[in-house]
Amino acid sequence: MQSKQDDANHDGLSEPDPASQSGIKTRGRNATARLQQLIPRGLRGASILSLFVLAIPLVWTAYYAVPSDSVAVVQRFGRYLRVVPPGLHMKLPLGVDAVTFVPVKRQLKQEFGFTTPGATDPYQGPRPQDSNRETQMVTGDLNAALVEWVVQYRIADPVKFLFEVRESSQTLRYVSESVMREVVGDRTVDEVITIGRQDIEMEALAKMQALSTKYAMGISIDQVQLKNINPPRPVQDSFNEVNQAQQEKQKLINEARRDYNKVIPLAEGEKDQRIREADGYRIKRLNEAQGDVARFNALLAEYIKAPEVTRRRIYIETLQDVMPSIRSKFVVDEQTRGLLPLLNLNSQKGDSP
Repeated sequence: MQSKQDDANHDGLSEPDPASQSGIKTRGRNATARLQQLIPRGLRGASILSLFVLAIPLVWTAYYAVPSDSVAVVQRFGRYLRVVPPGLHMKLPLGVDAVTFVPVKRQLKQEFGFTTPGATDPYQGPRPQDSNRETQMVTGDLNAALVEWVVQYRIADPVKFLFEVRESSQTLRYVSESVMREVVGDRTVDEVITIGRQDIEMEALAKMQALSTKYAMGISIDQVQLKNINPPRPVQDSFNEVNQAQQEKQKLINEARRDYNKVIPLAEGEKDQRIREADGYRIKRLNEAQGDVARFNALLAEYIKAPEVTRRRIYIETLQDVMPSIRSKFVVDEQTRGLLPLLNLNSQKGDSP
């Protein structure tokens, strides 16, 4: 019976013995007393202060804050552990857990051929020795061109960005340069400098994104934008002269089209106006002729019915039209003979009789 009870106590199935608990407390007090005897009285306060000072870095390194535009990738003894969202978090101190902040909500960019002053990202701009090399390209018609461009991207997968590819940002620079050389090499220099810029940007974006996905870089390409595209410096002056001549040619063509659009519609309008005036005059003359014919036919019909009356009516109507235009009128009897004309004095003053 006693052995069963001991086994139950050993397995933790029954409550501990009060006597054993008191023995443990006694042994603990004895150990503390012996430790205090070993440490001199003058060093006891210094020991507590040292423990407190050592506890400060432990507590300080156990907390970390993740910015709102980033996530934290936690590694324990160098092995990936988890991804932590923004906010205040805890980790194991003294370098057991290492935290790397990855700006997943921020749009990053890489510049080729130039560098924005004050850039903090070491991979944003080219190294001084690579600045000229990156921009020197050969087009499809074997002409040289200096191409500057910008790649805007985001970190889509922080774990792939940190662990799948060594130096993902540097790899992206190599990928961008390789794709841009391929795309520019498929076009003529005129297309690269003038009309083909948008097609180059779209094709380069698609190929860069495909390679980033293939290499598991954890990067999403947002935009590829071409900046300055110039010929090499030894022929730049000649090329600028050619461009200026082409622009002058286009300017003259536009001016000629402007004058054409100004003169031709005016001439067309005048032509239509003259045609409409001629049609109106034709219709007027035609209607007048038809009216005269109808009037003559009506008068002829009346004349046939009563010739003498019609003749006298025509005579009277003619006098009604003629007489108002005559200023001086003399009515003379038909039987009067030997009429002496008088000197017309009014005619000397310029008056009509």
